[in-house]
Amino acid sequence: MPAPGRRPLLVWLCASPWLAQAQPRDALAERLRAGACVVLLRHAQTVAGVGDPPGFRVDLCSTQRNLSEEGREQARRIGQWFRAHDLRPRAVQSSAWCRCKDTADLAFGRHVVWPALNSFFEGRASEPAQTRQLRAALTQVPAGQFEVWVTHQVNMTALTGEGMSMGEGLVVDAQGKMVARSTFG
Repeated sequence: MPAPGRRPLLVWLCASPWLAQAQPRDALAERLRAGACVVLLRHAQTVAGVGDPPGFRVDLCSTQRNLSEEGREQARRIGQWFRAHDLRPRAVQSSAWCRCKDTADLAFGRHVVWPALNSFFEGRASEPAQTRQLRAALTQVPAGQFEVWVTHQVNMTALTGEGMSMGEGLVVDAQGKMVARSTFG
C-alpha cells in the first residue's frame, strides 16, 4: 500500500498527459503505411550548443555544430525502427546542414538536400517562402507512401506550431497537421 498522500506509479503514469498522446508503435507504423504524410524529423542529438559557431559554413562540416556520438547512435536506432517495421520512405530529403545529412544517412542510408529544409535560425527572412514550399510539397505525397524530411526545430515549429526534441519526429498530414509524434526507438 502506498504511503498516505502518494499515488502508485501506475496511477500516475496512466494519468500523465504525455502518455495519453503517445501512440502504440504498431498504430504509428500503420499510419505511415497509409501514407499521404511526411515524417518531419529533427536532426539527432548534437554536441552541446545552440545554433552554429560564428563564421560557420554550410559546405564545411568542421565549422558546424555536428552530431554527438549519442546522436549518431540515436540516428541508427531511428533507422532500425523503420527497418524493423518494414517501412521504406519514398524519399529522404534533408537540410544542407551536416547534422541533418548525417542523421538521414545513418538512419536511412541516403538523402537528397532540399533547401526548403535549411535552417533559418540565424535570419527569418526566408521563413515564409520555405514554409510555403513545405506546405505545397505535403499535398504531393500520395496515399500508401510517406517521405522523411530531416530538418531543424525552427522549420518544424514554423510548419506545425509544435516544439520537439533532437531526434524526435512529427508525422504530418497533407494539411500540415501533426497526427503523431515519436522518437522511433
